[in-house]
Amino acid sequence: MTDSPRTEAAVEAALAQLDLETKVMILAGQDMWSVPGVPEIGLASLVVSDGPIGVRGTQWTAEDPSIALPSPTALAATWDPALARRAGQLLGQEARRKGVHVLLAPTVNLHRSPLGGRHFEAYSEDPLLTGAIGAQYVGGVQDQSVGTTVKHFVANDSETERFTVDAEVDERTLREVYLAPFETIVQAGAWGVMAAYNSVNGTTMTEHDELQNGVLKGEWGFDGVIVSDWFAARDTDRAANGGLDLAMPAAGSPWGERLVAAVRAGRVSEETVDDHVRRILRLAARVGALDGVEPAVPEQDRPEWIDGDALAREIAARSFVLAANDGTLPLASASLTKVAVLGVLAKDARILGGGSAQVFPPHVVSPLDGLTAALPGVEVAYAIGADPRRKVPVAAGTQWAAITATFRDAAGATLAAVPLQTGAGMWMGLPDGVDPARLASVEIGGNLTPEVGGEHVLSVRGLGAFELSCGGQSVFEGVLLPDSEDLAAAFLNPPEQRVPVTLAAGETVAVSLTQQVNLPEGGLAVVALALGHAAPTGTEDELIAEAVRLAAEADVAVVVVGTTEEVESEGFDRTSLALPGRQDDLVRAVVAVQPRTVVVVNAGSPVELPWADSVSAVLLTWFPGQEAGHALADVLLGAAEPGGRLPTTWPVRAEDCPVLSTTPVDGRLSYAEGLFIGYRAWDRAGTAPRYSFGHGLGYTTWAYESLSVVDDVATVTLRNTGSRPGREVVQVYLAPVEPGDRPGRWLAGFASVVAESGESVTVEVELPERTFSSWDNGNKGWRRRAGAYRVTAGGLSADVTI
Repeated sequence: MTDSPRTEAAVEAALAQLDLETKVMILAGQDMWSVPGVPEIGLASLVVSDGPIGVRGTQWTAEDPSIALPSPTALAATWDPALARRAGQLLGQEARRKGVHVLLAPTVNLHRSPLGGRHFEAYSEDPLLTGAIGAQYVGGVQDQSVGTTVKHFVANDSETERFTVDAEVDERTLREVYLAPFETIVQAGAWGVMAAYNSVNGTTMTEHDELQNGVLKGEWGFDGVIVSDWFAARDTDRAANGGLDLAMPAAGSPWGERLVAAVRAGRVSEETVDDHVRRILRLAARVGALDGVEPAVPEQDRPEWIDGDALAREIAARSFVLAANDGTLPLASASLTKVAVLGVLAKDARILGGGSAQVFPPHVVSPLDGLTAALPGVEVAYAIGADPRRKVPVAAGTQWAAITATFRDAAGATLAAVPLQTGAGMWMGLPDGVDPARLASVEIGGNLTPEVGGEHVLSVRGLGAFELSCGGQSVFEGVLLPDSEDLAAAFLNPPEQRVPVTLAAGETVAVSLTQQVNLPEGGLAVVALALGHAAPTGTEDELIAEAVRLAAEADVAVVVVGTTEEVESEGFDRTSLALPGRQDDLVRAVVAVQPRTVVVVNAGSPVELPWADSVSAVLLTWFPGQEAGHALADVLLGAAEPGGRLPTTWPVRAEDCPVLSTTPVDGRLSYAEGLFIGYRAWDRAGTAPRYSFGHGLGYTTWAYESLSVVDDVATVTLRNTGSRPGREVVQVYLAPVEPGDRPGRWLAGFASVVAESGESVTVEVELPERTFSSWDNGNKGWRRRAGAYRVTAGGLSADVTI
């Protein structure tokens, strides 16, 4: 973006007042989530927060809940940049409410392999779709004068050995595939970029002069801030000279006195430091944290207040992909007397992914809640059916009351007491009033009134020394050690200790879990522990049998299956695309007795669906956010059309995938497939996937009537041939008649249309110059490739051709 001359003058005036030590001070965090201010020049402390589906704030706690939107894969599945902008505006609004200046989002790495554990946090396998959604999301956040950091720059497309892996990617592939979404978003005006942990072609990204200074700041003209991923900055001189502007967090920063010494010794020029500081000051000006400068978007020009619940519900419904339907959907509520809702995820919905994307929402509407509310007078019967979770779920629900986290010093005095929604406690930055130096223990406790008697299971989850008590009696005391060398993964997915306890129905018992805490002086104030609880259930066979009984008695069965935090999360890649546990057995058993079986897939990225051809309908709902159940009811009952189209290809079997491995060899991960990822690779391999990129059904049908291309603009006319209004995503693909070293086709543009039954609509889709071009390694530049091209419009299978 272009800042006003007044802003640039204020930045230069502030910079001129700083000595070297102060300049260096503001180039690193002062703690986990903030950058030091300098009151003497009117610079406030900048506060950053994780996203991308909600704004956590400086404390990872349910004490300050956050709106939870659907996952990024869901947002991309809408194929609607305008909706992505509204999502960004809502998150900018949330950031303002929480005193956050910069949101650490969006993630625009690509779905190179479906085994990537963090793909739910990224958008798509396609760089054009990713860039289009990401640019509008960033624009929406920045409409509120809140900064963004587009991440993780670059080739950070899997989790295995993520801190050290060296991605080997040729320059053309980098330019045309992995850098492309970053370029789109930076040129749209992003104020921040996050440098990844990994190396690219032998150089770690926080020190990558060629990509950070040469490409990002040089070629693309990026005038914002490059911030390190947390703890990614390692070397003082190489990071400073390699283009990194801000090293986060405070702990482990390679700068401070070492950077001052490097400048004094001439290894880093003060002009280089000045450029870094100038970018921090410019960001501060844009977000309203530099006195005397109006923020980039003054308050009176910001979007009107957005209803977060309503937007979360709208995005979810618009993201759901109806992958298959024999006409069973939408359900006619007037004809229903009994609906069987089956699967543990129908009641305990997984609404978001683990890791940086995790927030504590104010409420969660499960599929069971949503359908029950939407079907008054209809019997909605629930059964667990299958529980794929490997760990005991956190204490939650109507059986629990007064769950509280209590922070104490060594003498047992209470420093703070924080109410919790569940038995999960996670803090990066402690509650107000808690001095890390005094903190000696954290207790999560609550009152449990069992609905059924028998052998319950309590669990301890975390790292360190714990004591678990039930009814005033200690039932476990011991130490849990990390089971992974990746401490971040161990923190996000810690080990567990289970303890069986016999409880009577209706009799309230006090349960508490206490962790001994000894935080390192000057280190991270990080605390994480979870109290788990599981009530008695039948055996796996008994659970499936109960679900089958309910399904046989119902008019329709809705089976909810999906992934768990143990198999799909930040910190590790997936080892399989199979649904965990006995969920496939559940679906097969239900469809054997109920011909009207609808399967809802609650997963952030592709899974295998071996029964897909035998069920009535398959609805892919991603991680659908806090309004999951309401949105699901809207779609199943026809109040809303499932508007999603696949942002990534879903295979029949994992072994069919042209690109699969995420495992480095000797620390290096080869991107030897080059340009051929996603649907481009599937095209070349000639193997049919389960569902193609761009696939998605609605509740109406469309006929593509004409397509013309003039001056690189495709004009498409189509007609709604169904019986109800609908929305269609017009996808335009470019296919060179002689591909040569290029893919057989690629997405060139897209647009949405809405039409009434029988209505014809025309839409224009611009085909940008870049879509006809490729990167020339020899001449180090883009060149338009001559020759004939075939243009198709519709889905990937091409409804109209010229």
